[in-house]
Amino acid sequence: MPKDKFEIICIGITKSGRWLYYPGDVELIATGEWKEHPDCASAIISPDRTHGGILKILEDGSTSLLRIDCVFPVLHGRNGEDGTIQGLLKLAGIPFVGCDTLSSALCMDKAMTHTVLDAAGIRTANWDQIQKTELPQLNEKCEQFIDKLSLPIFVKPANAGSSVGITKATDFESLREGIKFAFTHDSKVIVEEMLSGKEVECAVLGNDAPQASALGQIIPCNEFYDYDAKYQSDSELKIPADLDEVTTRRVQETAVRAYQALGCSGLARVDFFVSEDGTVYLNEPNTLPGFTSISMYPKLWEYSGLPYSELLERLVTLALD
Repeated sequence: MPKDKFEIICIGITKSGRWLYYPGDVELIATGEWKEHPDCASAIISPDRTHGGILKILEDGSTSLLRIDCVFPVLHGRNGEDGTIQGLLKLAGIPFVGCDTLSSALCMDKAMTHTVLDAAGIRTANWDQIQKTELPQLNEKCEQFIDKLSLPIFVKPANAGSSVGITKATDFESLREGIKFAFTHDSKVIVEEMLSGKEVECAVLGNDAPQASALGQIIPCNEFYDYDAKYQSDSELKIPADLDEVTTRRVQETAVRAYQALGCSGLARVDFFVSEDGTVYLNEPNTLPGFTSISMYPKLWEYSGLPYSELLERLVTLALD
């Protein structure tokens, strides 16, 4: 973030769910040492709109109000990009970067995403779903899924980010076990037909008039682009994607259509499969895409002429708008 334009206030959330105001060196965040900083203080976002900021709770029990102009929720997964914290910030009346409560929830829940995109006429993989209450009928459901989708089948928790809990089923037994495994992450599971082709990603930016970036292509090091391939291995990111001009434009247009159909604002990364015959399938939207040094979203905008720091400034401006 450009320090000459913004005063950065860091609030960290521990794995146990404790919120801490952290005024120390950002380098200590990656190591986990930040939590032990002597100047850390318990902090909460007050839903009271007259506060407009963060209440620090000091050691003697007194409170101190820290007013803020905008929140950048750099959070992944459940509670971070599913509309939960967005709803809290809406209550508090504090502007925040990214999608609102409804669009965050729609994009996080893969079954709801499919439902909305189907209604909008945007092509996705053929799919179905199963609820945890249907586990006693698991064998029967697996037979139905194989008849409808054919093997192999991808099994995904409906609400989990970063490809957590996803498996590829190649027979009845692995489908059965994959569904049971996915239920350890969520109470609703979706199953999808396997799509083959190029894995392509598009960064979308904006509110009322969203823009699509150049396209990037994922060349995964693993069998599919799972958690390890995203964060721990040597998957290759190729910018621009190896697509002709007509297909590139079709992917970009579809990304913007999906963004608008799902009610997105601020930013989202929209992921696709492009088959050998040029058919475009939307895989999934990500409302708070990664911003690490290897992440596709900032790299795509940098390639498109918007450097990292300017991108962050633009996102804050969109939030305030």
